[in-house]
Amino acid sequence: MKFSLKDFSWVNFIINILRVVMIVLIVYGTWNTILYGRNTPEQWVNLLVAGLAQGSIYALIALGYTLVYGILLMINFAHGEVFMAGAFTAMFLAREFDRNGFLNSMWGPIPSAVLAIPVLVIFAGLVSMSIALLLERIAYRPLRNAPRLVPLITAIGASFFLQYTFQGFYGSRNFAYPTVDSLAGSISLAGFPIPIVNIVVFFAAIALMLGLYMLVERTKMGKAMRAVSENKEVARLMGINIDNVIMFTFAIGGLLAGAAGVINGLYLPQGVRFTMGFVPGIKAFTSAVLGGIGNVPGAMLGGIFLGVIEAIGPNLVLAGLGVPNPNQLKDLIAFLVLVLVLIFRPQGLLGERLREKKA
Repeated sequence: MKFSLKDFSWVNFIINILRVVMIVLIVYGTWNTILYGRNTPEQWVNLLVAGLAQGSIYALIALGYTLVYGILLMINFAHGEVFMAGAFTAMFLAREFDRNGFLNSMWGPIPSAVLAIPVLVIFAGLVSMSIALLLERIAYRPLRNAPRLVPLITAIGASFFLQYTFQGFYGSRNFAYPTVDSLAGSISLAGFPIPIVNIVVFFAAIALMLGLYMLVERTKMGKAMRAVSENKEVARLMGINIDNVIMFTFAIGGLLAGAAGVINGLYLPQGVRFTMGFVPGIKAFTSAVLGGIGNVPGAMLGGIFLGVIEAIGPNLVLAGLGVPNPNQLKDLIAFLVLVLVLIFRPQGLLGERLREKKA
């Protein structure tokens, strides 16, 4: 096969060099970490479990991004603030539950948290759902036929509006969720101590994600959502109410974001404030891109995968490269993953779900 200078591309050349450099650095850092035994097996297991728990929270938030994108081809950058609204508001209810004993009392052998936590999740979900519906009706619906850049700028503006609105409601200081006694401690699994809160967070998030998947795949409204995602005009001709489907999509995304807010508050009680949705929102967006934007299973996989990379990556790769305090760079790892995905595999792990173009 003959090589022609016409086929040469500096962009492809630089990308291939970056690929090689990244692979060499990852392999070298990983090899050094394993060779010198920088962490014990118990520490690796703890990092993996923490990554799975944190990643499942990212996945719940990422579902809101991917659902809206699948329907409207729009990135809702205010979704992190939808998450914040539910988490922040439910925190006050959680503190009230703690004050009157409903959060940490015992009903015989059953802790009251078995009922209190679902109530908090539902309450936060309803708050976030209300915010998401207001966003759709006030900020996005009038711009539905505008150029795609206009709703994107509007979403960024809505994000700042929500941040400072909640700052006005609750102030700018840090708050914290109360400690749930029944989630303290750990259990032994294969000889390794696993924190109970990590197990509860992971399986609660998985249950919600499976519920969404069943809704999208097995219900009439889910079929309508998929039809609108494929072609809005054809779906309209088939008798589907487009506005109702879009509102339902925002409602479900908001409900999951609010639930993620409470789950995040139980897992990381500190740092509840009006800006708390920004970083998780960006990481959830990274998860959606990583899994394939518009792809529901991809968002689930991308969130969990990002959480594991964020937990293990600094200790596995950066420590082996001699980087001091690698755990402080976990946010850098998450954003580096976003850049690498956009460069090397922009369609994501499972592929971006694209609409069929008209012939």
